[in-house]
Amino acid sequence: MTTAKPNVGAPVAQMTFAIAGQDATVTIGAPKERWTMLFVYRGRHCPRCKRFLNKLNAALPQWTDVMDVIVVSADTQEKAIADKAEFGWNFDLAYGLTVDQMRALGLYVSEPLSEAETTDLFAEPGAFAIRPDGSLMLVDISNGPAARPDLEELLDGMKFNITNDRPVRGTA
Repeated sequence: MTTAKPNVGAPVAQMTFAIAGQDATVTIGAPKERWTMLFVYRGRHCPRCKRFLNKLNAALPQWTDVMDVIVVSADTQEKAIADKAEFGWNFDLAYGLTVDQMRALGLYVSEPLSEAETTDLFAEPGAFAIRPDGSLMLVDISNGPAARPDLEELLDGMKFNITNDRPVRGTA
């Protein structure tokens, strides 16, 4: 099966995600005042995700000074609440990413190796920088848990891109 590359420069499909433990949602792909960084993680079953998200949480104030941060997985609300409680993350944690949404974002989708891992299809990691107009500026996706962007480098690059209104790359 082939996966289409995310279409940088094009509008992101509008998607709304519920926030764990809140009666609130967050939406991507619609115009808004600020840039958004969407981080997709594999779910509660993934220890590498926890390490990555702990690093994000430690640097969260630097990120939110520049842009909105959304973190989402295909997990249930119960799993997302358990992660948030266990790790004390300060970011809003969204849940319920559907397979159709995963595919619309161009993410790799995996089947669980066993029920001990998880019971449903889930998304492999991804990071998406979305302009205030709802278009995709930058994408980083992986087909497995070991490849993640360096958060310090990514934030520095995003600050540069935003400040200098850099064009979308990779469209040739």
